[in-house]
Amino acid sequence: MASNILHKLTSADYLHKNLTALKQELKGQWWQITQPNTPDPIFIIGCSRSGTTVTFETLGESKEVVSLGYETPQLWHKLHGPQHNQWHSEAATAEDAQPAHRNAYFKHYYQRLSHGQILDKTCINILRLPYLYQLFPNAKFVFLYRNGRDNISSLMDGWRNHNHFGLNQFLGASPEPVNIEHGEFNQWHFFLPPQWRDYNQSSLAEVCAMQWLSANNLALEAKQLIPPQQWVELQYEQFIAQPVAQINRVCQQLELNFNPQMQRHCEQLSSRPTSMVSGKPEPEKWKKRNYDAIVSIQDTIAPLMQKLGYE
Repeated sequence: MASNILHKLTSADYLHKNLTALKQELKGQWWQITQPNTPDPIFIIGCSRSGTTVTFETLGESKEVVSLGYETPQLWHKLHGPQHNQWHSEAATAEDAQPAHRNAYFKHYYQRLSHGQILDKTCINILRLPYLYQLFPNAKFVFLYRNGRDNISSLMDGWRNHNHFGLNQFLGASPEPVNIEHGEFNQWHFFLPPQWRDYNQSSLAEVCAMQWLSANNLALEAKQLIPPQQWVELQYEQFIAQPVAQINRVCQQLELNFNPQMQRHCEQLSSRPTSMVSGKPEPEKWKKRNYDAIVSIQDTIAPLMQKLGYE
């Protein structure tokens, strides 16, 4: 037993992990002392399965931003999450924002990336825009939106991929029974919107339609709050059809250089999958994958579809 413990304590992985933790602790203490002036982040926001990940990867090719390359729901939950609001949702309001949250966010990134403008993409932030704007009044927001039928169909495919996107890994077990699609799903996936309790017994199509409606309605509400020069919109279908032109436009609005690495990344999008759920993008893929389910909720999503510019 003692030899096993000694072997663990002297293993390369153990030493590396603890050295990394020590470096982060020292950098955190240095941040506390110096409080370096850091530009407010660029947030990529949108309903899950609307193209936020591929946009995040593409803009991450910029040399003018720093990024962890992954989402940070645990950080946001620690600052303000369901444990702080009696499991109301993963949403947060301007009233929930505290100066200490801003400091903790910058410290977290400084410990891992040092200084620079942060590029952040975390699924739940579509529910937290007034909160983010209160914390970071000079932040810029890139809002992705997608045809509701395809977006909801892709959400449904993602829910069925039980090994990914489930929220129990981040939030723990739900305080109320979840019995979606006649018991096929006993936990929520992607994000927990304010109305989640009303849908615990619903069909998967109804649940995903509600998630799409919640995400995009909250974004359009926040658009009225955030100054136009800090709000950039990107339609998924236009991005996939014209990635070079669209990302070039987004970079201009964000005041970033559209560099050769970003152009190459855009040019390669058509030759590789952009989705870990259902492969390469394809117009009206919902007709092949979830036709009857999407037809059942079309009337529900039609008003917001029109508001977003879709027929």
